[in-house]
Amino acid sequence: MKRRTITTASVAGIGVAALALAGCTSTAPSDGEGDASTLQKIQDEGSITLAIASEQPYSWVDGSGEPTGATIAMHEQIFSALGVDNIEVEEVAWDNLIPGLNAGRWDAVSAGMSITPDRCAEAAFSDPEIMYTTTLAVPKGNPDGLTDLDSVLETDGEIKLAVQSGAIEDGYVESLGGYDNIVQVDTASSGLENVQSGRADAFALTAVSLDWMTQDMDDLETTGPFVQEIDGIKQIGAGATVFRPADTELLEAYNEELANITGDEQAYLDLVEPFGFSAENLPPADLTTEQLCSGDLEELQ
Repeated sequence: MKRRTITTASVAGIGVAALALAGCTSTAPSDGEGDASTLQKIQDEGSITLAIASEQPYSWVDGSGEPTGATIAMHEQIFSALGVDNIEVEEVAWDNLIPGLNAGRWDAVSAGMSITPDRCAEAAFSDPEIMYTTTLAVPKGNPDGLTDLDSVLETDGEIKLAVQSGAIEDGYVESLGGYDNIVQVDTASSGLENVQSGRADAFALTAVSLDWMTQDMDDLETTGPFVQEIDGIKQIGAGATVFRPADTELLEAYNEELANITGDEQAYLDLVEPFGFSAENLPPADLTTEQLCSGDLEELQ
């Protein structure tokens, strides 16, 4: 069994100034000639530090203190193939994943983060790993009859909608023209708690997350998966692992190992199916990170 060490950062958030000061930490790649790359460093140490946002079923720390989830399962196999057997994780707020990465606080982000143009401008994404749909978590019985984000926006502010700050659903709402009754949350569990307490009427997030997290709840249900449309264009969502832009050697090595998983449906399912994912979540072979980074989704319809 692989040895995995857990370190925990406050999910309440890490100040931007603190992150900036962390740029000189040992996890940051050095530009100095002859200095080891991040790939060489993690191979020499046999250890990598991953940031997670504690969103089930992608990556979280279980009751025994061990990291688990679909992206953790993939990363155990990929990094082991690269000669890195120890995985350390830090739990952080979603908005701090990329800033902390670029500041050198961790080596990669293991959170199933959606590939978007804005994020691509700040960090480097692996090849697509997980396809997404969206859903809403609502009180049992769906008393407001909600079906998708459009059905929420059509209520003219009567529905209190919780969204995770910085998540792709947050961007969907903004692209749809904004909404006056938004409840911003830092984590998926907080979004669900807001619906349970009545502080929000619905919580928008990826379908696989909310289906997994609500499956044993008596007071919440999901409205069913949907692909949000904006200006008539379906918002094709795919998640990936995130690296620093300078870590091209690590990214290329990672993608080579990832292809052994995503290129074999059964190999993919063996890793992610225990966490509620299916063959529908396997990215098409012709879908590229470059296409998603460009933001030109019309050509993918």
